[in-house]
Amino acid sequence: MKKLFAEFFGTFWLVFGGCGSALFAAGFPDLGIGFAGVALAFGLTVLTMVYAVGHISGGHFNPAVSFGLWAGGRFSAKELVSYIVSQCLGAICGAGTLFYILTGKEGFVIDNTKAGAFATNGYGTFSPDGYSMWAAFTAEFVLTMFFLIVILGATDKFANGKFAGIAIGLALTLIHLISIPITNTSVNPARSTSQALFAQGESLSQLWLFWLAPIAGAIVGGLIYKMLLQKTEE
Repeated sequence: MKKLFAEFFGTFWLVFGGCGSALFAAGFPDLGIGFAGVALAFGLTVLTMVYAVGHISGGHFNPAVSFGLWAGGRFSAKELVSYIVSQCLGAICGAGTLFYILTGKEGFVIDNTKAGAFATNGYGTFSPDGYSMWAAFTAEFVLTMFFLIVILGATDKFANGKFAGIAIGLALTLIHLISIPITNTSVNPARSTSQALFAQGESLSQLWLFWLAPIAGAIVGGLIYKMLLQKTEE
């Protein structure tokens, strides 16, 4: 249960900190933190929680990461469902807290006809810069694949584990710097689901891509590291 609570709180913090920075601070009102600030916020949420609870649960905070670690031989298949449920519940509670805070501002409403409403992910007309479904799928697949390679490499028994959280957090920052204009950056099905549930509309019908592409990319990344990169001896 401690592992599941760790995944719950870690994913809550990722959504609250990352999506919260996009909702509250990205463009406030003319002098906001912008894309770079939001990207850094997502990286910082993972970095801080890896050090806070990573030693308890492994610090996944993302269903795709759990699948990728399973493919890479670092995680048991029998724990996948419980981890994913905990991650999704944490993300939904994080999004719910953001929604509650936003209702405290007069005139707040989610306009789900616009790209990125309530920090949702999307493609086509719901991509921040109008990227197609296949462009969005490719970006999410490739970025999650490399994210898993970084995670597996940084946490390898031959690596310096004290700096793993920094490498992983900076990798997520870089991922957001690349892909916010493409999909508003997911690489995390729980994060996408939590925002879509509150925004409703087209973001829900497009949610399939933000499960399929990150999980597929993560599995391929896990297999690449296991089969081509992992050292077997000193």
